Amino acid sequence: MHEVWAITAVWIALALAAALIAGWLRITTALSEIIVGIFASWIATQFLGINLGSDLEWIKFLAGAGAIALTFLAGAELDPDILRTRFKEATVIGILSFLAPFLGCAAASYYILGWDERASWLAGVALSTTSVAIVYAVMLELGLNKTAFGKTILAATFITDLGTVIVLGLIFSPFTYKTLIFVIVSIVFFIILPYITPRFLKKYENRPSEIEAKYLFLFLFILGALAVWSESEAVLPAYVMGMVLAGTVGRDHLFIRRLRTLTFGLLTPFYFIRAGSYVSIPAIYTAPIPLLILFMSKLITKSLGVYPSTKFYRYEKREAVFTTLLMSTGLTFGSIAAIYGLTNGIVDQMQYSLLIAAIIGSAIIPTVIATTFFIPYHLLSKREDQLREKDK
Repeated sequence: MHEVWAITAVWIALALAAALIAGWLRITTALSEIIVGIFASWIATQFLGINLGSDLEWIKFLAGAGAIALTFLAGAELDPDILRTRFKEATVIGILSFLAPFLGCAAASYYILGWDERASWLAGVALSTTSVAIVYAVMLELGLNKTAFGKTILAATFITDLGTVIVLGLIFSPFTYKTLIFVIVSIVFFIILPYITPRFLKKYENRPSEIEAKYLFLFLFILGALAVWSESEAVLPAYVMGMVLAGTVGRDHLFIRRLRTLTFGLLTPFYFIRAGSYVSIPAIYTAPIPLLILFMSKLITKSLGVYPSTKFYRYEKREAVFTTLLMSTGLTFGSIAAIYGLTNGIVDQMQYSLLIAAIIGSAIIPTVIATTFFIPYHLLSKREDQLREKDK
């Protein structure tokens, strides 16, 4: 039993180091955890002759629970009001943000890199995503999360990742009677949960025993079990469940904050560090051209999908470029898709390593360019004027 505690201590130490590094470098913690996982695994294997225990069942469970909780939170923080008032705008930008790189990156993987059909489609899914964590962090830091512009981008981000979640399930999950049962049960849950959840939370809110959290995790794990039983992925229903409860759970900011503490404090470090531990550093530096092809195919196809759609809705140039760059970021759902491909034998370790490296690159480079050269300061000035008017 002491080995379990020792391994746990090592992983928590890595998570703490990743959080400190993220603070020093001003990058997202998820990105830092993946990078720490990459180098920690490489050092442990090359110099210590050991592994981090990424394939241990209990670590798989904690990592899986982290992915489920994170995916639920991503869906729960969708702003229903913005989705209603700017539904067409957010939907058009979100769909094109998903569709263009999904098809373009799949084509680049198949025709240029020579990957097989399944691996190419998986690459298209993994590189089509937009990082909710990065977009939300940037909006929050700049204060754009309080503007209609920022909320629209966040809504478009959710739609992009919803497309990823749906297509991942449709393409790679075999449709059997189990799938039918899973879909029917999920639909029933998604219909009744928005009705019963507000009443349950109102009756049992703010209890020291955190009954609300137990209630949500019960349904998340039931749906996760059904998803895995049907040979799908447990994060798929979690995202949709988060979206249908965005108008109830998502507006309870104190409860969401407590869920974030559990999720980001304990669970997601296991997921992201584990994702990084499967990356092969030799595979990356021995294949720079395929890596560049994957990275550029994501950025180019994202630009072809997002920029024209923003101009259609009459975004100013700075707003359009800023939106395009942020929608080009990838991290959480991209890594979820990539590790799904690796664990299910759709891609090999070389392909997985290249995908993760391209995803990490897309998390860093577009964000730096957007926040350095294309921040729409005029929108921040308008927001300040509006706040002054309210104060009067």
